[in-house]
Amino acid sequence: MGEITFRFEDESLETMVLPSEQGMTILEIAEDNDIHLNHNCGEVCACSTCHIYVDKGDDLLKEISDREEDFIDRAINPRIESRLGCQCEILNEEGDLEVTIPDQRKIIGHEH
Repeated sequence: MGEITFRFEDESLETMVLPSEQGMTILEIAEDNDIHLNHNCGEVCACSTCHIYVDKGDDLLKEISDREEDFIDRAINPRIESRLGCQCEILNEEGDLEVTIPDQRKIIGHEH
């Protein structure tokens, strides 16, 4: 089984390494492990608050859709490796993923 390494722009948070699970999204894994990742729209690809950077393992995820790309354009500091956590479904759990979660303090949104 592969792993997901969560890194954070907020330097007060420590890197976490968790097992990946096929069929789950990065947002679901974050939420299940008490990692704060905003998600104002309820995980339906209608906002950009669950914006993340996929630093490694993008090939293990469901392909990005045109709709997701449109919402990424509205995110804070989008980059080429930007994705929405709610849309990053793990298709193959045999590899390792590395993601960076932008500083969530800059986003008004859903709190746990």
